Amino acid sequence: MAERTVERVVDPQPGQSSPRRRRNTMLIVALWKAVLVAVPMVIVVVGQARRSALQQLPVAAGPSGILPADGIPSSVSTDTAHLMGLSPVPARAAPDLTLVDQNGQHLSLASLKGKTVVLTLMDPHCVDICPIVSQESLDAYHNLGASAANVVFVAVDVNSFYATVSDVASFSAAHRLNSITSWHFVTGSVADMQKVWDAYDIAVAEKSSTADIIHTNIIYFIDPAGQVRFVADPQVDYTDDGTAYLPTNEIVSWGQGIAQTSLSLT
Repeated sequence: MAERTVERVVDPQPGQSSPRRRRNTMLIVALWKAVLVAVPMVIVVVGQARRSALQQLPVAAGPSGILPADGIPSSVSTDTAHLMGLSPVPARAAPDLTLVDQNGQHLSLASLKGKTVVLTLMDPHCVDICPIVSQESLDAYHNLGASAANVVFVAVDVNSFYATVSDVASFSAAHRLNSITSWHFVTGSVADMQKVWDAYDIAVAEKSSTADIIHTNIIYFIDPAGQVRFVADPQVDYTDDGTAYLPTNEIVSWGQGIAQTSLSLT
């Protein structure tokens, strides 16, 4: 299968039909590949069931002790929350991790106590959704302004075929993520990464080094006390030729939403 290409600021060209095929990347790609190469659909089913169950449980209040009835920070508009698939979850301790970042430095989640952490999953070989999430992270960082000093962005590698410091460093440089002063793209041995995937309920299906990596797409928002408080659901659209894109206004909204959610915990 040929790899998709991605455009990062990517409204359809004038005269081009807008497919607006809004899709959860993992769900749709997993369904497609299940037919062709028999990827286990339990990955998707378990993920959806877990999200549904989490949304039914009580939500812990924020630092002020008060949250709106839906549990979404009041600073995040309804439209933005819907776009992000933003969901409050019962506060629980975020599983620790110790991996190596793009600078070759060991990073543990425990060492980030006192900071809000935006934790996501990325494939350093991805040309699909990851570059778009990268742009959203950059926008969020700039939207945070002076408060950026209180927020750390961590991406966990989900590609065991591209798991060296050089791999995550190259991706970080290519997408200007190193301009985020608190950016850490962490990787490690397959065994160490697998422990993190399991701890965070991340399903990963790998066929080969040249095939698309199917994995759970999710962003965790972890408060300064080290508790998971919110999750979001990154998505993209595709043009008719298979190019991943997201309209500019939605990328902007994502950046604002990530920043606003992070600030609500800071």
